Amino acid sequence: MDLTIHTSSLPHDDPEESLAFYRDVLGFEVRNDVGQGRMRWITVGPAGQPGTSILLAPPAADPGVTEDERRTIAEMMAKGTYGWILLATHDLDATFGQLRAGGAEIVQEPAEQPYGIRDCAVRDPAGNLVRIQELR
Repeated sequence: MDLTIHTSSLPHDDPEESLAFYRDVLGFEVRNDVGQGRMRWITVGPAGQPGTSILLAPPAADPGVTEDERRTIAEMMAKGTYGWILLATHDLDATFGQLRAGGAEIVQEPAEQPYGIRDCAVRDPAGNLVRIQELR
């Protein structure tokens, strides 16, 4: 098989706040933006990496999601336990500085982990955990 990871999905509850974070703070390109109001599906990705994207999507837009499930999703998003993604950078300190300057909610400052990775963690506006590892 010849497979690659093309797009991963994260929920959003405010497309404008999500755009401000992923485009303006992280510097991702906006590749697609469809829908209107809060029902928008926005595809973003790192500049120079057109084959890798994140789809920011309304979490409960699927008609098969029940009202109970919608409430559970909303509760988990509010707690920051619904979605997460792991990114990587060669300069963790500079990236963390940009995140802090951009007003990202800091979960963990850059730290050496006992399993041999140096990383940090922030939350995006929807509460998704964004961990960023330092490439060595």
